[in-house]
Amino acid sequence: MTSEISASPQMLRLNDVEIVDTFAEAFPIKATRLVITAINERWAMTAASVLCGNATSVIACDVEAAIERTIPASETPDGRPGVAVLVFAFTLDGLAKSVQGRVGQCILTCPTTACYNGIEGCPKEKRIRVGGAIRYFGDGFQKAKKLDDRRYWRIPVMDGEFVCEDWFGTITGVAGGNLLICGTNVTAALLATESAVDAMRTAADIALPFPGGMVRSGSKVGSKYAKLKASTNDAYCPTLRGVTKSELPKACNAVYEIVIDGLSFEAVQSAMKRGLHAAAAMPDILRITAGNYGGKLGKHHFHLRDLL
Repeated sequence: MTSEISASPQMLRLNDVEIVDTFAEAFPIKATRLVITAINERWAMTAASVLCGNATSVIACDVEAAIERTIPASETPDGRPGVAVLVFAFTLDGLAKSVQGRVGQCILTCPTTACYNGIEGCPKEKRIRVGGAIRYFGDGFQKAKKLDDRRYWRIPVMDGEFVCEDWFGTITGVAGGNLLICGTNVTAALLATESAVDAMRTAADIALPFPGGMVRSGSKVGSKYAKLKASTNDAYCPTLRGVTKSELPKACNAVYEIVIDGLSFEAVQSAMKRGLHAAAAMPDILRITAGNYGGKLGKHHFHLRDLL
């Protein structure tokens, strides 16, 4: 791969792909990690996938959530196959309420599962209660068990017991890292974005909350309709090129966005770098850029120049 700064101060290049000299803007957010185990990976993944349903954007969802990675049985608390999920919300109270509801509806209900805290060393005042909040489903038959300084709740269910840790740690993470990948056609843009998603997912501590890790319906703040907080990003819609101020290269007919949440600035930045280079290596990609709000939304700025 080769990179260079072009003659224009607004445009860089990587493998003949234009890289707009801009930045993605992100903001602090509360985050937790759930470790879901089951009798096999299939059922752990099933529970994780259902828990992450309708959790793409805090614009209209209670949380943003995505599967982080699979965890081998040798590394889980109960020696069974596991899946790690990252969940993000604006406040601790909001995070607690949503995690309690999703664990109760999506993990407790799923065959053979258990659920454990995945953020260690968290101060007590920054923890959220999960097992202790849903234990009442046991109708008085629930039992607590303490190992060292960790408490677990055992809730009787029809295939045995559902084990859920009492308290889960949280961390202040980063939400809103992003890349916009512009291709000559849908196939090219889709394949390049898939490649970027695959590259991003090779490391821990990041989550890609949208379907398959990508977004077709990029949004802008506000709308002509007063009730809407966000609306279609018309500057990047190919069909609106003739009726709006377009930001698209001349031959671009498809754009996909990747939104990245993470447990740290470094994790998000590293993921963006891997994704940028993977996408720029694919054919028929014209430009890669990022969305921001002029620095007014969040304190975390990921400059694409730094990713080259």
